[in-house]
Amino acid sequence: MKIPKRIQPLVEEGLVDAVLSQLMSGKEASVYIVKSGDNIRCAKVYKDVDKRSFKQAVKYQEGRKVRNSRRARAMEKGSKFGRDQQEQAWQSAEVDALYKLADAGVRVPQPYGCFSGVLLMELVTDDEGAVAPRLNDVTLTPEQALRDHSLMIEYTKLMLCAGIVHGDLSEFNVLVDSQGPVIIDLPQAVDAAANNNAQWMFARDVNNMTHYYSQFANELSQTQYAKEMWALFEAGNLTPETQLSGKFKDSNHIADVNAVLDEIEAAKEEEQQRLLRINDAYVES
Repeated sequence: MKIPKRIQPLVEEGLVDAVLSQLMSGKEASVYIVKSGDNIRCAKVYKDVDKRSFKQAVKYQEGRKVRNSRRARAMEKGSKFGRDQQEQAWQSAEVDALYKLADAGVRVPQPYGCFSGVLLMELVTDDEGAVAPRLNDVTLTPEQALRDHSLMIEYTKLMLCAGIVHGDLSEFNVLVDSQGPVIIDLPQAVDAAANNNAQWMFARDVNNMTHYYSQFANELSQTQYAKEMWALFEAGNLTPETQLSGKFKDSNHIADVNAVLDEIEAAKEEEQQRLLRINDAYVES
């Protein structure tokens, strides 16, 4: 097929030899099957921000760190350079997450790098070499559902331990090969500790998975892995070796609002005293 304009630079650099077909076109990218030497891979071409229909992107970008202070200031100001940098950060987020999650033991497509807004990565296939189906296209036995759900819970645990929340995990963002589920589509991945929306996104991710698999194994509908994992994570007790039960008991403890307000007032007073000391030191100098 004709080489898309965005992939042409990869052809010129010798990273892609031919574009075989278009695999899909989604809300934030189009994916093509490409030939790289003797290997068949996929190239994810991110759509320009004005053509991308991914909703509420700001919620996902909160807490993302930018090492370069000039870039960070430009992104905050919203200048043209800043918008370009924001777009690059959005695109690089997925390849960064893929490398980090693979190191953590999560099954994701192997990345080969992001070049000019095109992510080159492994094409996940079945035993016959055909493109692996999405989870929503697969019918499971109860035994398969229990096994694969257990794997997905393990992967979401490892992701959280690595400080990453998928943010958009569902049966449409999971491929299934002979070894089980493979998690895909991570440009919106969020920092579990730095993003104020991480908790509800994590709960949605895990509950989406549980809801889907419970169609084939109804007993899964009674589990509460999301609450269990997040409570352990907040307490600093979640590790890759943590054994999960799927059980969670909500606390009946009533928050001491007055104590919290007292702490806030004490913090305000301490800050005022600090500012006074700084002012006094400035006057004396």
